[in-house]
Amino acid sequence: MSKYHGEKQKCFALESVCADAVPFVFPAEPTVLYLFNPLPESGLRHVIENLKRGLQTHPRQVYVLYHNPLLEHALNESAALKKIGGTHQYAMYSNT
Repeated sequence: MSKYHGEKQKCFALESVCADAVPFVFPAEPTVLYLFNPLPESGLRHVIENLKRGLQTHPRQVYVLYHNPLLEHALNESAALKKIGGTHQYAMYSNT
C-alpha cells in the first residue's frame, strides 16, 4: 500500500492483510472491512462473530462494505452491525 497516493487522500496508514479470514483477530482500532463474497455462509458468520467479539473487547468504529451481497442476510442478523446504505450491488454496515 506504500505506492497508493490519491489527490484527496487523508489517511496514509493503510494496511492490506492476506490471511485466513475465519480465525482472524481484528485489530483493536477503527476498521474498514471490504467483502466481495469471500466465503461460504458458515465462514462469513464466523468472521462476523469474530468482529462482534472484538467490538465487545475493544469498542471502536467499524465499517463493512459488502460488494455483490449474496449473503447479506448473515450481516442483517448480526446485532453488532446496522445497515447504513446500499443498493442491489453493495451494502454498507456500521456498528454505530
